[in-house]
Amino acid sequence: MSIINKAAAIGGGVIGAGWVARLLLNGIDVSIFDPDPEASRKVGEVMKGARRAYKQMLPGGLPKEGKLTFAKTIAEAVADADFIQESVPERLDLKHKVLAEIDAHAPANAIVGSSTSGIKPTDMQVAMKKHPERLVVGHPFNPVYLLPLVEIVGGQQTFPEAIEVAKELYASIGMKPVVVRKEIEAFVGDRLLEAAWREALWLVKDGICTVEELDDIMRYSFGLRWAQMGMFQVYRVAGGEAGMRHFMAQFGPCLKWPWTKLMDVPEFNDELVDLIATQSDEQAHGLSIRELEKIRDDNLVAIMEALSKQNKGKGWGAGALHKDYTKQLAKLAAKPAAKADGKAKAAKPAKKAATPAKVEKPVKAGKADKAKKSKKKG
Repeated sequence: MSIINKAAAIGGGVIGAGWVARLLLNGIDVSIFDPDPEASRKVGEVMKGARRAYKQMLPGGLPKEGKLTFAKTIAEAVADADFIQESVPERLDLKHKVLAEIDAHAPANAIVGSSTSGIKPTDMQVAMKKHPERLVVGHPFNPVYLLPLVEIVGGQQTFPEAIEVAKELYASIGMKPVVVRKEIEAFVGDRLLEAAWREALWLVKDGICTVEELDDIMRYSFGLRWAQMGMFQVYRVAGGEAGMRHFMAQFGPCLKWPWTKLMDVPEFNDELVDLIATQSDEQAHGLSIRELEKIRDDNLVAIMEALSKQNKGKGWGAGALHKDYTKQLAKLAAKPAAKADGKAKAAKPAKKAATPAKVEKPVKAGKADKAKKSKKKG
């Protein structure tokens, strides 16, 4: 069950709203701040899609949703939160402004996660004058309410204890936290995606294929493999009985052949944008974005449900986590019926709130740790 008592979301775009949906559907109260006058409507649309997907996952009934509050300021949103997820646009100056305000008003023991898809946490936490040690990158993948992976990255001032608490917090809402071992721009997932994206743009620009043909090549072949085994395990199997060593010996030399334009990026001029956008419009066959989201969510639930039945019923990959997550949500959904006593119901979460407070220890030890770090740098 979740160890988050109260969460705050700063930014309610596609990613921010996805975080809100995952949190609310885990029964967690969320206070959100977004200056967009359309924020309430946009978050509501994402919630509709998330509820629909979760009803497929839990036909027996969903947990009682957390309460959503739209705050008028960042200070109001984070005032009593023990977990804060920032999801504002990818501009470092904006991140600095927002994180400084979060840091000034959030409780000292609150973990702050940033949804940034590429900015290093060290570059962001310079704006946090009080408690930079509690900032981590918590980079999710869209749709956040369904895809479980979250990349966790610490900066130079992030305490190891904060990373451990962040892992617990994200795992408690059904996610698969993976800690990136070294701080690097764009982390791991987006570096892989950017490599494929660059190559795909060249293939379409040079007339080798259309966007629909490229997507078909992905979804009818290696895309299916990647959904249940990663790149390395797929290639291990491709090496036959000799495994990865044979695969690398056989295909390694190909990496030196001039097959790729990965180090070159096509110019994003009007001609290229029109080409890609026009072909993308044709590929959609008149389906709206909301209709495509429903299809995407239905497919993702079906894939994870199928994977949850594999490995003699134990589940495989994302399916194993999905199996555990739906069990967790089912228990949460049954909880009000099992405990008609409102006081007993409230007592358990209050106990679990002690877990995020672990970060209080590193916060108080800050000066000594920072002194050690400065000596090492010197």
